[in-house]
Amino acid sequence: MLALALCAVSSSQLRAANWFEKNFWLSGPRYDRTVPSCDYPPALDRIIANFRTKEFRFWNSELRIVGVENIQQTDFLPWAAQSIPRRFCSGVAVINDGGRTPIYYSIAEDTGMIGMDWGVNFCVVGLDRNWAYNPACRAARP
Repeated sequence: MLALALCAVSSSQLRAANWFEKNFWLSGPRYDRTVPSCDYPPALDRIIANFRTKEFRFWNSELRIVGVENIQQTDFLPWAAQSIPRRFCSGVAVINDGGRTPIYYSIAEDTGMIGMDWGVNFCVVGLDRNWAYNPACRAARP
């Protein structure tokens, strides 16, 4: 009897969610629009640590960011009112090999670990080896 009931349920046609399913307890995201500033030390530390991990683990490289200079905000909330609040920033990354290269990053609300805190996405021009933000980190900017 149970097998017959499971077969009947699994063979029924898929339907879109009804009004009750779409509106009960699904109120949507509630953003506070509290995003750290571009020079927030924990955000920069996260960028430095993630860059080091990426270079060492995936590219077998000893390159590290040793500092970020000329930090400035390029935009804040550049899109529609209901989109995720983001602060777009730029600066100059000082690399341990003596090089200086532009860096673009964004700090966004609720995009960190399991959506509990802010998250950071970044791109270092010339060191975007997997071309995730190509060309020249254009996709990391607003």
